[in-house]
Amino acid sequence: MIFDGFMIAGTVICALVVLIGVGSTILRSYPTDPAILSLGALELFLITYGVQAGVRQAGGQSIQGEPWEFWGYLITAFLVVLLAAWWGIGEKSRWSNLVMAASGFTVFVMLFRMQQVWLGQGWM
Repeated sequence: MIFDGFMIAGTVICALVVLIGVGSTILRSYPTDPAILSLGALELFLITYGVQAGVRQAGGQSIQGEPWEFWGYLITAFLVVLLAAWWGIGEKSRWSNLVMAASGFTVFVMLFRMQQVWLGQGWM
C-alpha cells in the first residue's frame, strides 16, 4: 500500500483526536476545547481531502475501485465527525470525550479503506 501525504496527515490528525479524547476522558469529566477543536481540524482535513480527490478525479486520475464506495466512505466519515462533535458539545459528560476519541479511530479506518479503494487494492 502506498501512503501519500494526505494519508499520513490524516493518520496524524486522527491519532491526535484519539489521544486528546482519551486524555480528556481520563483527566476531566467534561469535553474540553482542545478535544472539540481537534474534531474541527479533522473535519477541515476531510473537506480538503474531498476537494483534492474531486480535483484528481476531474483531472483524469480514476478511482481504481468503485467510485460510489470511495465517496460513500468520505461522506460517512464527514458525518461521523459531525455527530461526534454534536454529541461532545451537547452532552457534558466524561464519556462524550470517549465518543469523540472513537470517531478519530473510526475515521482512520475509513481513510485506510478509502486509500485501498482509490488504488484498487481491495482488502488486504
